[in-house]
Amino acid sequence: MYFGEQTTKGGIILTSDDGNVRGIYPRWGKVHSKGPKNKDDYKIGDWILIEHGRWTRGITMTNEGEDEIVLRMVESESVLAYSEEKPDDVQMSNSSIGDYAPDAIDPSGFVNAN
Repeated sequence: MYFGEQTTKGGIILTSDDGNVRGIYPRWGKVHSKGPKNKDDYKIGDWILIEHGRWTRGITMTNEGEDEIVLRMVESESVLAYSEEKPDDVQMSNSSIGDYAPDAIDPSGFVNAN
């Protein structure tokens, strides 16, 4: 999940909206692990769309490739949709992967929507 500045395809920098009313929207996150009781269809490596605020504070870890990742716990009931591929309709990190408008999310339009 990403909470900082975003850059549009056109190069416009959008400041962080974390902590603001306009920052209240679902976010995509990558699944790195699932608990033994989680029988949902998504698997490790998939991308899940999570209800706003239904994640824990992040813990920064170093994976086997020595890359730092931020891990967060998410309750399975808060997963709105999932995709095997990185979503192309959101803005994450410093790389532009599409346009995003919080009011444009329609989980039924995603692959394997819940």
